[in-house]
Amino acid sequence: MRSVAIIGAGIAGLSCADVLAKDGWRVTLFDKGRKAGGRMSSRRVETPHGEASFDFGAQYFTVRHDGFAAEVARWADAGLAVRWPHAGSDAWIGVPAMNAVVREMAARHEVRFSHHVSGLAREGMSWRLLGEGMPTEQFDAAVLALPAEQAAPILTLHDFDLARTALFARSQPCWTGMFAFDSPLPHGEDILRNHGILAWASRDSAKPGRRGPESWVVQATPQWSTAHLERSPEEIAPLLLAALQEATGAHAHMPLAHSAHRWRYALSAGTGLGCLWNEQQRIGACGDWLLGPRVECAWISGRMLGERILGAAREAA
Repeated sequence: MRSVAIIGAGIAGLSCADVLAKDGWRVTLFDKGRKAGGRMSSRRVETPHGEASFDFGAQYFTVRHDGFAAEVARWADAGLAVRWPHAGSDAWIGVPAMNAVVREMAARHEVRFSHHVSGLAREGMSWRLLGEGMPTEQFDAAVLALPAEQAAPILTLHDFDLARTALFARSQPCWTGMFAFDSPLPHGEDILRNHGILAWASRDSAKPGRRGPESWVVQATPQWSTAHLERSPEEIAPLLLAALQEATGAHAHMPLAHSAHRWRYALSAGTGLGCLWNEQQRIGACGDWLLGPRVECAWISGRMLGERILGAAREAA
């Protein structure tokens, strides 16, 4: 049985894992986070008016690829995903939170959370993971399901051509604010787009399958996020709140709970390559940065890499 270490347990890494595990590979995923989610993460916060829930990464996902459509149909049948017409005719969300579908995918595999992989060591024909608390076990193949900026330093030591592709695939950052209120904001729409410094604002509590107090998620424009990238969440949250209050006319509404999160690598440009793979060293990369800035692209990229790895293994057999 061949083995593979996949660094990153987001949609791309888990999609790749699905393909390889189905063919009998021993798949182990490593993720620096404490739980499944990645850029489809959700956060719960206790307030005096009950628990507020925030989808503070991807706000929804689209379904256009036939293979992904089949996967989403399965999620829908399991009650893990529903349509969100307010965001678009092909918009879907996870239920009861966006991370529901990622958690379901992760449950099918061995995922070691709170494992920050800092590098890879080539030992003979195998790979060993580097980093505090990493296992000593070796793997036949290694997959980097990480943002381009995090994959590049690891690839540089092993395949400069792959690393160069990652180095030129730059992402844009995004500051995200999360706010819960004791009453609805005086705004008739559940979604705001392109208003001042806000690229997006949505009434998260109005999404299908959601409960809890009035909750909003706001996402700043890439330009504003870049200009304020190194400021602290404590500094950013009041600025995003003021922008939300101005956009909705809710100047008198003060939040029950508030926080801000910085996504350094939020919006990928997309290289159009699909995935990267070096068969001689058996190292590769997948992620939305290799196709486009959509959840669906991450899933497709992971699947493409999994199928490419299997095809190469069959040719070598």
